[in-house]
Parts: sequence; C-alpha cells; structure tokens
Amino acid sequence: MRISREKVNHISKIIIDKLENMEDFDYKAELNEVRLEITHVMNEYLKIEDQADENARKVCASYSRKLREGTDEWDILYNKHYEEHLSKHGL
Repeated sequence: MRISREKVNHISKIIIDKLENMEDFDYKAELNEVRLEITHVMNEYLKIEDQADENARKVCASYSRKLREGTDEWDILYNKHYEEHLSKHGL
C-alpha cells in the first residue's frame, strides 16, 4: 500500500525527534542527513512492496483457471507469490 510523500516525511521527522531527545544517542552525521536516509529506505521498501503486489496479482491472473479475488484460494496464492517476491529482495 502506497503512502504519500508527506506521510513518509512526517514519520521520518517523528523518528528523528525521538532520537534527538534520547540522552544516550550519539550521532556523527547531521540529523537531517539521517532523516533523509530514513525517508529513502522507507520509499525503497514501499517500492518493493508495490512491486510484490503487482507481481502477485499478475501471477494470480495468469492461472488457466480464473481465480476470483477475495476467495480463499486467491488469497493463498496471492500471499504465496507476494512473500516469494519479498524474500527475493531480502525482506
């Protein structure tokens, strides 16, 4: 599920605010650089999830016997292919 750029930025800001308030947190880079890296990692993860969803839907649609989305069989096959795609990307 795709979330907006604003939401990703908001989440990364919350993480940085929490880290900044931790007394035992020692950082070597500027916090904005850390925030930008958090944003980048989140966007990459979301991109892989979107690809996994698209791939799983294509595979389910390619079966000779048409599967109806939402049925138990479709859900099982969708989750199988979705998880396979994620595992190929180390997730």
